[in-house]
Amino acid sequence: LQSPQAGTKEKTLCCWLCTSGPISLSAKIERKGYTPGESIQIFAEIENCSSRVVVPKAAIYQTQAFYAKGKMKEVKQLVANLRGESLSSGKTETWNGKQLKIPPVSPSILDCSIIRVEYSLMVYVDIPGAMDLFLNLPLVIGTIPLHPFGSRTSSVSSQCSMNMNWLGLTLPERPEAPPSYAEVVTEEQRQSSLAPVGACDDFERALPGPLFAYIQEFRFLPPPLYSEIDPNPDQPTDERPSCPSC
Repeated sequence: LQSPQAGTKEKTLCCWLCTSGPISLSAKIERKGYTPGESIQIFAEIENCSSRVVVPKAAIYQTQAFYAKGKMKEVKQLVANLRGESLSSGKTETWNGKQLKIPPVSPSILDCSIIRVEYSLMVYVDIPGAMDLFLNLPLVIGTIPLHPFGSRTSSVSSQCSMNMNWLGLTLPERPEAPPSYAEVVTEEQRQSSLAPVGACDDFERALPGPLFAYIQEFRFLPPPLYSEIDPNPDQPTDERPSCPSC
């Protein structure tokens, strides 16, 4: 699937006793395997030594073949195409990686006994009043893109494994209690942070209402103890205190 595909053809036009110069075509693509959404880079050279104006073109064709009861039915349809510039007599055109994008199509089916789906890239020269000069380059349309460098896949997989290592970490069975309030804020810090009465009066006059006074009052208050929230932290929920009379 990674091997290049290439070909060369030549055609001479003649009309009765008059013979014109040849029309030559050579084309090449980088590989044989592609996926929908990728673009085929076409390298081609077209030389027109005839007396007619010709147009180089390229197209992707899909061929479906159906086999049943010893009979075969074939359907061929155009998938995508492009058109080059018109070439007058004595002119040459070169395609340096002209791109033809593959639309969303079904993949190739090459190993089935009842149905076969094949693709081909046709690079041809449209000659008015004569048979076209064309080259057929086989294609295989798959579902997984080809990566020429294997290191990219390995690096992605290693990065995923590194990112998933945190799943192996286990949480502790019992959460650790937070530090006491005395370890965080000492009594000296709490007293020094309280503003004097005169300063509080100045802020109360500046603010609408005694809002600042409440902020200063509750700024360094310690959080509630565990016993204030759950009076029986070590007692299971399904256990009930026994009655004295029992």
